[in-house]
Amino acid sequence: MNLAKDEYIIVEVIPTRLNDGDIVELTALRIKDLKLVDRFNYRLNKDKVDIKEFLEMCSYDNDSFEYCDDTKSIIDAFKEWCKDTNLITIDNTYTNNYLNDLPNKKELVFPYLELENNSEVIQNMINKYKLEESNYLVDLVYEAIIRHF
Repeated sequence: MNLAKDEYIIVEVIPTRLNDGDIVELTALRIKDLKLVDRFNYRLNKDKVDIKEFLEMCSYDNDSFEYCDDTKSIIDAFKEWCKDTNLITIDNTYTNNYLNDLPNKKELVFPYLELENNSEVIQNMINKYKLEESNYLVDLVYEAIIRHF
């Protein structure tokens, strides 16, 4: 895939547990020719999240999200929104577990940015591309892609 020319979606999943918890937040950016085309911001309703730390972690920009009662509704909305567009993921373990039923091609972003996927990869990306902090990891990745190309 050519990230400078193709259409793709950068996706981040924030779950309560790595493999089988609820999705607290799913944020995605549709990119085409390095331009932002659309944004997907969905969260689990606050009354459905019983882990206080997740509520605190996801307490920003509340008005810019759509809210759902369960993970299935978030995934269904995402399936409808992304159609068959290729997905660029930030994590290659739990993200793929949550999106496994989607037939879309999925690729990890870090090889495109010439970064090793390890526990320091986000900080390394911020340092390498001189990025400003953001509440949205998808925005950081998008900015890194722009600066890379």
